Amino acid sequence: MELQDIYNHTKEAMDKSIEAMKRDFGTLRSGKVSVSILDHILVSYYDTPTPLNQVSSVIAQDASTIVITPWEKTLLKDIERAIQEANIGVNPNNDGEAIKLFFPPMTSEQRKESAKEAKNIGEKAKISIRNIRKDSNDKIKKLEKDKLITEDESKKAQDEIQKFTDNATKKIDESVKHKEEELLKI
Repeated sequence: MELQDIYNHTKEAMDKSIEAMKRDFGTLRSGKVSVSILDHILVSYYDTPTPLNQVSSVIAQDASTIVITPWEKTLLKDIERAIQEANIGVNPNNDGEAIKLFFPPMTSEQRKESAKEAKNIGEKAKISIRNIRKDSNDKIKKLEKDKLITEDESKKAQDEIQKFTDNATKKIDESVKHKEEELLKI
């Protein structure tokens, strides 16, 4: 393994952590509803747990309403049950054609809770970044121990990994700050 491989792997892993954090942000409820709040809901489709968006059309009709129209009418009951079991804070309204979810406006308490959750998601991403840094530095130290690189090269490489870490941490902080502002804005 060469230093460039370690750098590439480190950058890639850190980018993936940041992407995962942003995906997790999508599950947070903000002032306007997002269909991503339903991403983790699975519906039994021919006895196979299937993501809701693969058996129906899921659209945000307006800031507080999501409409779910199944491809097959027979799925209405299963979808309704899956939503109830997911416990996302609203009851599904089945009109025989589609299921509508009406989200009440968020209270300031709920907004603060979501902002706190965004911070927690950001912290988890930072922990992931630090673990990646440790992993990369361990690989570099092993190259040095095995006499494949000099002590100076090892030091330089670890400094480079620290730059990646600082950059990723900065991106996380900016994303969390932006998400908190979005969540707290009424």
